[in-house]
Amino acid sequence: MLDRSDWGPLIPHQGLMCLLDVVVSWNDTLIHARSDSHRRIDNPLRSDDMLRAVHLCEYGAQAMAVHGALCARAAGNAAAPGFLVSLRGIELTRARIDDLDQSLDVHGERLLGGETSWQYAFRIEHAGVVIASGRAAVMLR
Repeated sequence: MLDRSDWGPLIPHQGLMCLLDVVVSWNDTLIHARSDSHRRIDNPLRSDDMLRAVHLCEYGAQAMAVHGALCARAAGNAAAPGFLVSLRGIELTRARIDDLDQSLDVHGERLLGGETSWQYAFRIEHAGVVIASGRAAVMLR
């Protein structure tokens, strides 16, 4: 298990905007991270006194960023900056997530990875139940 002090400096999401807490496991294609930030009253994505489920896409995107950074570091490089350019096939099972009482398990799988772009599938679980899934693409500089 890797805590934020290990991988946090490798990604652009800093301070409260870093939504993930730990990386449970990872390899060349998969990442499993965990977060409790959905319960924080100071979560920067909260509005109207709630955190909407659509923000789970950001949790998935941050897992992609952490995975890319860890893979780059393992290869002796730094990850290139990227921009989220598309979300596809998003499925959400609930409207809000700030009322969930357990940690979120954030899973990402790199489907394609090249010098100019990445494509990932992600799924987020709460208490072993999938509450969000989809695919995301990132263009690298």
